[in-house]
Amino acid sequence: MSQTPGSSSSGGSAKAWRDALLAVVAGFVIMGVVAAAGLWCAGAGDLPGGAFPHVVAAVVVMAAGGVLEVSGGAGSLAGADASLSVVPLSVSLAGALTAGYLFLRPLHNRAVARPRELIGRAVPLVLLWLIALTGVTFLARATFGISTEDSPIGTITELLDSAPTVGFRVDLPGTLLYGLLWILGLLLIALLVSRRAPLPARLVRFHSALRPAAFATMLLLLAYVVLGIGVGVVVAATQGHAERTLAVILLGLPNLVWLALTLGFGGAWEGNVEGPFGLPMPQLLDQVLRGSDPSRFDVASLAEQDARAWWLVVVAAVLLLATGVLAAVRSPAHVRAWQHALHLGVALALATLAVCLLGRIQAQFGLSLLGLGDVDGLGGQVRLEPVLWRNVGLGLLWGAVAGFLGALLARPLHRRGRVDEPAAATGTSPERSGTPPER
Repeated sequence: MSQTPGSSSSGGSAKAWRDALLAVVAGFVIMGVVAAAGLWCAGAGDLPGGAFPHVVAAVVVMAAGGVLEVSGGAGSLAGADASLSVVPLSVSLAGALTAGYLFLRPLHNRAVARPRELIGRAVPLVLLWLIALTGVTFLARATFGISTEDSPIGTITELLDSAPTVGFRVDLPGTLLYGLLWILGLLLIALLVSRRAPLPARLVRFHSALRPAAFATMLLLLAYVVLGIGVGVVVAATQGHAERTLAVILLGLPNLVWLALTLGFGGAWEGNVEGPFGLPMPQLLDQVLRGSDPSRFDVASLAEQDARAWWLVVVAAVLLLATGVLAAVRSPAHVRAWQHALHLGVALALATLAVCLLGRIQAQFGLSLLGLGDVDGLGGQVRLEPVLWRNVGLGLLWGAVAGFLGALLARPLHRRGRVDEPAAATGTSPERSGTPPER
C-alpha cells in the first residue's frame, strides 16, 4: 500500500502533538538549566527568601522574548525608579537550538512537504510553547530589599522602618506577543538553514537562493560563540574571577561576541555606564562607556584604549571570507558570483539587524530621598544601543563582498553538476536517491 506524501513524517496529529510537546519541554528545560547555572555562578544562589527559582524563571522568560517589569519603592520616605531590558542570549540560543532541532528531526526524510503538513507541525509547537511560557511567567515574580548601609539614607530608613525595595513581575500580554514572534521566528529560521528539511513545492525554486547563505550565516554566528567560549575559558583559568566569567558565558556570551562581529566589520554602538553598575566584561568596554554622557564607539575608539581591539577586524575578515566560501560550496554549480554576493549580503544584513535588536541593553535604578534627587551610591544605569543603519548597511556591504570573493575561491572546490532542485522537485534527496552526486 502506498503512502500519501507527508503521512510517513507527520504520523498523524497525535504524533505531531507528541513531538511538539517533546520540543517544548526540552527547550524550556535546557533554558532553565543554563539560566540556573549562570545565575548560580553570578552569586544569585545566595538570594534571601528562596528567590533563586523566581529569578531563574525571570531569565527564562526574558530569553524567550518576554517583557519584565521592574518596580521599586521605599514607603513614603523615598521613591524608586527601576527598569530592565536585556535578552540573555546564551539562554535564548540554548533553547532555540534544542527546540529547532527537535522540530526539524521528524521532517528529515524528503525534500518536499505540503504546506498543510508544515502548518500541522508548527501549530502544536507554537501553542504549547505559549502555554509553557505563560506557566513560567507566574513563577517569575519577586521583591528584594536593598542594602543602604553605606548611604546617608541608611540610618533614616532604619529609624522609619521603610527600607527601599525593588521587585519584578512579567507583563503577560507583551510577553505572549513577543514570545509568539520569538517562536515563529525560530521555526522560520530552522526551515531556512536546514538543507534536509522539506519545503512546499512552490518554494523549492528558492532553495538555492536562501538556504546556503542562511546556513553559512548561522554557522558564522555560532563560530563566534565557540570562539567566545574558548576565550572565556582561558580567561577564567588564567586571570581569576572564574565564576563571574562563567556567569557571562552562560548568560550573555552572544551579546558580547555578536557585538564584536559588528565592530569587526566596521559597525558602531553607543551608550553609557554610570553608578555602581557596569558591564561584567570586557572591562575595556566598560571603561569606554563610563560616564553620564552617551558616547559612541567602534573598533577604532576601542583600539585607542587597547590596540588588541584591531584583532576584531582580522577575525571578522577571516570568518566572513570562510562564510562566503561555505555558502558557495553548498550552492548549486550554476549560481553566479554576483548572485552569491546578493544572497550572502542580504543574509548577513538580516542577521545583523537581529543582533542589533536583540543585543540592546538598558538597566536603570534610582532612589530619591524626599523627592530631592538620587541618593549617591544607590542609583545608576547601563545603556547600550546599536547605530542601527550603519551596522546593517555594512553587514549588507561586507556580506556581498564575502559572497563574491567566496564564490571565486570556491570554484576549484565546487562539486560541478550537483544541483539540488531536481532532487527536491522529485521528492527525493541525493542522500536517499541511491545515486551518488556528480563530481
